[in-house]
Amino acid sequence: MSEKKKNFIVRAITGAFFVAIMVTGMLAPVGMVALFTLITGVTIWEYTGLVNNHIEKVQVNRFISTAAGVFLFLAMASYCSGMSTAEVFIPYLLTIVYLFVSELYTGNANALADWAYTMLGQMYIALPFSTINVLAFQNADGVVTFSTILPLSVFLFLWMNDTGAYCTGSLFGKHKLFPRISPAKSWEGSIGGGIFVVLLAAGIGYYTLDAQEVQGVSVAASGTLLFTILKWIGMGIVVVFFGTWGDLVESLIKRTIGIKDSGNILPGHGGMLDRFDSSLMAIPATVIYLYALQYFVNS
Repeated sequence: MSEKKKNFIVRAITGAFFVAIMVTGMLAPVGMVALFTLITGVTIWEYTGLVNNHIEKVQVNRFISTAAGVFLFLAMASYCSGMSTAEVFIPYLLTIVYLFVSELYTGNANALADWAYTMLGQMYIALPFSTINVLAFQNADGVVTFSTILPLSVFLFLWMNDTGAYCTGSLFGKHKLFPRISPAKSWEGSIGGGIFVVLLAAGIGYYTLDAQEVQGVSVAASGTLLFTILKWIGMGIVVVFFGTWGDLVESLIKRTIGIKDSGNILPGHGGMLDRFDSSLMAIPATVIYLYALQYFVNS
């Protein structure tokens, strides 16, 4: 068996397990919180290791940075699910203060760079992951419900975009999308991926509308969970654009550091940042999109 074929098989098996774990984990609130708590912690740990090992005169506190990011995710989950009030974020703020003040005593060569890369990890990884709780927990008139379809659909759109872009790019790709950062991406692939996502979004919209009609629930009463097909398509387009930018941002980070993959925790897929790069932009962008619908369309 050739090396290329072997790598393809490994990648396919890993991808299948990854999708199964992600889908299963998002079926229930406890599973989703546990899954993304782990993802957040491992991703920040990977990021801080890359920074410490590949950037000269930078030494961030891996343990405290990872603990802070995990706590932010759990605090956001607790707040969005209605289990706590805003005071739950105070320990996180104290941890951030500690990360700043502690640099006074470490004697590291470049304190400014340490602070910058430490805060980048919180803003680039911890905060975006924590916003998935906004999608998962819906608060309507003080009653909090858990949604599987909204957070899961973000990843379905990202996976469909990747698959569609790969297929159409392989067949028709001629014009490079961003050759300076990602030479393999083409405009044809990106457009093809977007078309696939629009079709999937329309299908989800049709299914959810049909389901609510069977249950006798109106669109207005169901809130953001079951909105129109056009709004689902809009969400899909948002995920396509910001997911692509997220991929390019991580590619730029890797090129700046001088590495090919962020890690090797996922055989055939690289590291956690390689696997979740698109979602780090797509998740918060989806949250903004939903709030924009709420305030400017549904008002």
